[in-house]
Amino acid sequence: MEIETFRTLLTDRGQTLLEEARGHAPGEELALLTRLRREHPPELVSAAVGQARLRQRAAAKFGADAERMYFTPDGVEQATRTSVAQWRARRFADLGVRRLADLCSGVGGDAIALARAGISVLAVDRDPLTCAVAEANAAALGLAELIEQRCADVAGIALDGFDAVFVDPARRGGRGGGRATGGRIFDPEAYSPPLSWAVGAARRAPFAALKVAPGIPHDAVPPEAEAEWVSDGGDVKEAVLWFGTAAGQPHRATLLPAGASLTGGRLPDPEPGPVRRYLYEPDGAVIRAHLVAEVAEQLDATLIDPTIAYLTTDRLRPTPYATAYEIGDVLPFGLKKLKALLRERGVGTVVIKKRGSAIEPEELRRRLKPEGVNSCTVFLTRVAGAPTMLLGQPVRA
Repeated sequence: MEIETFRTLLTDRGQTLLEEARGHAPGEELALLTRLRREHPPELVSAAVGQARLRQRAAAKFGADAERMYFTPDGVEQATRTSVAQWRARRFADLGVRRLADLCSGVGGDAIALARAGISVLAVDRDPLTCAVAEANAAALGLAELIEQRCADVAGIALDGFDAVFVDPARRGGRGGGRATGGRIFDPEAYSPPLSWAVGAARRAPFAALKVAPGIPHDAVPPEAEAEWVSDGGDVKEAVLWFGTAAGQPHRATLLPAGASLTGGRLPDPEPGPVRRYLYEPDGAVIRAHLVAEVAEQLDATLIDPTIAYLTTDRLRPTPYATAYEIGDVLPFGLKKLKALLRERGVGTVVIKKRGSAIEPEELRRRLKPEGVNSCTVFLTRVAGAPTMLLGQPVRA
């Protein structure tokens, strides 16, 4: 979409088209396009229908706001979901931040959350269309007075006078300073801008947060930074390097929507031992943050294997940082034995989890052909180095 076409979408004519395109079913799109193109320029019709499609996709991240916002395809893909952006904005607000530079700001997801937390934001991106979309989003949500949009190269932004800096570098190839369009980038120095530049910018502000890929190597984290891994609904969404927080612990795992936050990173790995009555599966953010030992200490638990992040204990203890299962069977892996057990117990619903196993869950489920009214969770893993299957049920709160 050309920027001129997007600006036309913001006019009364464009808004009328957007309203007509709203809520159409996928099978109705061709008929809708044909009808609207009789009365409006084809490029404007395509833009309106495209926005309707993008808003539907964006609802998973932005909720009800998506119906009033504008997007680019890359913007939907890479924007921070609202729950995560709100968490980060609260952290900045709690630090006393009142003016922040949001560098590589994209379509404005983070700027919106920051402004709603009462923070004045300078949002910078160098892609003209992305900037126009972000500016329109701020206006649509009534936040234009708190968000100043600037189309520029972030390297040229003077950071004097800001309480904090937030940098969200491109982590996909092909981005020209707006959003990325290619495959994922795993080398932090291949980010755009590189992580080293972002760290330099962070060190020039009282507070800073740098969004990085969840798989960032721990040895790439600057020694003065607190590394936070954030999951939402059990899925790890991002990692953030915080500067200026004077964190006493190097690592943090935050679990949304509850907001439970675990810090640590200095305990030795827990000892391995036999599988006991309860198995705990730590949240992905806990595992990425290398905080399994902290959870094990809380639970008085041991590992089932020195290389596997499953914890086990005889006593059930509540924790927000791991999901508990009651284990009924601990057996050497064997397809025939597993099929026989499931058939004998009338199991038709099988949840298959794996850690430390080369077996693909979908292939195993196809070969099991479960039938029945009961359910079972099967863990494919290693215990003391041996391929093992654990059968159990999740513990209900």
